[in-house]
Amino acid sequence: MEYNEIVTQVIEFLGTFAFAISGIRHAAAKHFDWFGGYVCGIAVAIGGGTIRDVMLGATPFWMTNPFYMICTALALVFVIIFAKHMEGLRNTWFVFDTLGLALFTIAGMQKSLAFGQPYWVAIIMGCITGSAGGVIRDVLLNNEPVIFQREIYAMASVAGGITYWTLDYYNSPIEVTVIVTFLLICLIRFLAVRYHLSLPILKSE
Repeated sequence: MEYNEIVTQVIEFLGTFAFAISGIRHAAAKHFDWFGGYVCGIAVAIGGGTIRDVMLGATPFWMTNPFYMICTALALVFVIIFAKHMEGLRNTWFVFDTLGLALFTIAGMQKSLAFGQPYWVAIIMGCITGSAGGVIRDVLLNNEPVIFQREIYAMASVAGGITYWTLDYYNSPIEVTVIVTFLLICLIRFLAVRYHLSLPILKSE
């Protein structure tokens, strides 16, 4: 297995766990049972990647490796065991959601590039991988999808994708490219929420 493939798998595994916790925490806020929490967790964890793989003409990643289902189950157990401790942490779901967004954006870009797609397609695939699962989760929970709200979400993914492209163009080591892209996406999300930054709103008149 090539080094880049190992890095991609590690990122996808970490992203799965982070996104699964995010989905389960949202389900807990709606007082779903354990099964409902698992469904929401798996929807976030595999939703974006499944759409990406279908568009790339590849077998969805979770159908070739049971780890993603197991990882979501472990995330459910983690939330159940540490629920009381997590309740004391404000915006815990936001942190995990941001981590998942950053990790899956990178994984989506790397897989698209491995399939020979140009960088502009890879950036779109990275955004889909990172944000589409959250849309599915919000639909299941009857919430307004976060990407349509005022806070910057998908654009953080796009900015990260452009940064990945730029660093790779200048032959930056893969470790540096991944770390910088990850930190930038997280930083944009944290700053956007902290200082209420948003894109201009469309006006009907």
